[in-house]
Amino acid sequence: MANIQTCPWDAAEHLETDEDMAAYLEAALEEGDPGLIFAVLGDIARAKGMTKIARNAGLGRESLYKALSSDGNPRFATVLKVVQTLGLQLHAAPARGSANR
Repeated sequence: MANIQTCPWDAAEHLETDEDMAAYLEAALEEGDPGLIFAVLGDIARAKGMTKIARNAGLGRESLYKALSSDGNPRFATVLKVVQTLGLQLHAAPARGSANR
């Protein structure tokens, strides 16, 4: 069996535009996994500069890193504050395949 070599991959290094960031978050929201959503917000915050985002959101950098990890559990108010500070918006739409009630 051949040796497989891998290299680290960091999504934050590939998030160059606001549109990239919004599409990345939208894909995570569609998955519906809170841990994934927190991790994606963390990737976006790192792409924009975690220290700057933490300061602008009125949060500590270390606590923001922890909250936006895949096993983080931030309060919803924190999530909303971070999303706003990142220059993004959350949107609601009817679920696909849902019947009108």
